[in-house]
Amino acid sequence: MRPRQKRQFARRLRRTMTDAERRLWFHLRDRRLLGFKFRRQVPIGSYVADFACMQRRLIVEVDDGQHGACLADAVRSMALQAEGYRVLRFWNNDVLLQTQAVLEQILAALDGHPRDRLSRIPHP
Repeated sequence: MRPRQKRQFARRLRRTMTDAERRLWFHLRDRRLLGFKFRRQVPIGSYVADFACMQRRLIVEVDDGQHGACLADAVRSMALQAEGYRVLRFWNNDVLLQTQAVLEQILAALDGHPRDRLSRIPHP
């Protein structure tokens, strides 16, 4: 995908966010999470990350049920890590029902705790 096409795709994703992405964005936008700046639907390398804190090189991905244990997600995470980013993945359901726990894990990753590599809150 060309850079211009990727930007247009990212813009479309911003307009069609899932409920879980909208909920998480509410807490991440405008430096609401302890002053850390997050961007949404950010083109990085060959991918578009759901949320990214460029300052801490942290990417937060929000996945629905179709992503469970998906090989493509693992490849995507490895590619983003090769670009120097840490990747956190959360289920939509967890973002919607356990928002505070998700935010705490994001804060822990921003603080550099070791558990931030490809962590995922267990799905009930």
